[in-house]
Amino acid sequence: MLKAFDKNLTQRAMLLARETLEIEADAIRALHARLETDDSVGQAVGLLMECSGRVVVSGMGKSGHIARKIAATLASTGTPAMFVHPGEAAHGDLGMVTAQDAFIAISNSGETAELMAILPIIKRMGAPLIAMTGNPQSSLALLADVHLDVSVAKEACPLNLAPTASTTVTLALGDALAVALLDAHGFKEEDFARSHPGGALGRRLLTHVRDVMRSGDAVPKVSADVSLSVALLEITQKGMGMTAIVDEAQRPVGVFTDGDLRRLIERVQDFTKITIRDVMHADPRRVGPDQLAVDAVAIMEEFRINQMLVVDADGKLVGALHIHDLTRAKVI
Repeated sequence: MLKAFDKNLTQRAMLLARETLEIEADAIRALHARLETDDSVGQAVGLLMECSGRVVVSGMGKSGHIARKIAATLASTGTPAMFVHPGEAAHGDLGMVTAQDAFIAISNSGETAELMAILPIIKRMGAPLIAMTGNPQSSLALLADVHLDVSVAKEACPLNLAPTASTTVTLALGDALAVALLDAHGFKEEDFARSHPGGALGRRLLTHVRDVMRSGDAVPKVSADVSLSVALLEITQKGMGMTAIVDEAQRPVGVFTDGDLRRLIERVQDFTKITIRDVMHADPRRVGPDQLAVDAVAIMEEFRINQMLVVDADGKLVGALHIHDLTRAKVI
């Protein structure tokens, strides 16, 4: 049981949590309303689209943390970007910035000393400057080619001191920029996957059948005139629960699986006189090595099969795919 003091503390915490979310939500709604008549975001997007280099994002303190997130979001959505610490920039890291880059400077006050120290050099270099500040009349705002107003009525902090609503609004506007640029660049799922090869989407969109299929001697195959016993030996040795049946040109003409064997046992007693041609499934499902692995998954799920044959452009058998191969590759 919670003590009375603890209950009061909990109630107070819940009240402040709701108030914080309400203040920050109101700040974003105010920004949304402001953008109905303010075309600065469109100007910023146009400027960034013209950039032939990278987008360099910079800020100090909490603004620096937001700047890092914005740079990461831009980079992962098709806009080459990086974060540069303004303090370090003044001691050599400014060499990372070129005239072909665009510079986004973030400062709620618009007067951050570390930023103001390097911005004249950025301007002389010729790199366009976008400022995100809470003060349109600040030095940074007046120096910028485009100013993005991220001002808030108040911070969510009860003391109105700790950056809370202001950082939330800045981060939200950074996301808005990234999304607008993503759309302008025609960024697609495949592009996102290339930026996230370690993620689930990357595996789904970048893994091809050739990357996970079994090939060479690992592919179970027999000719159509061999006995069922020989075919069963091939199935056992290759461990795929099936074998392909191929013609003289190595084109698949059929397939025989463990499931087919179980059904065959129910109606056949003597296997010695049966050839694999007599019991195979003709015209098996197949996939190309250059197809996405997820396409193979879709076919397997549609036809409720666990194995597929892989054929080249000439229809020749070049590999075999088991559902377990796809599972190990984390395609499914």
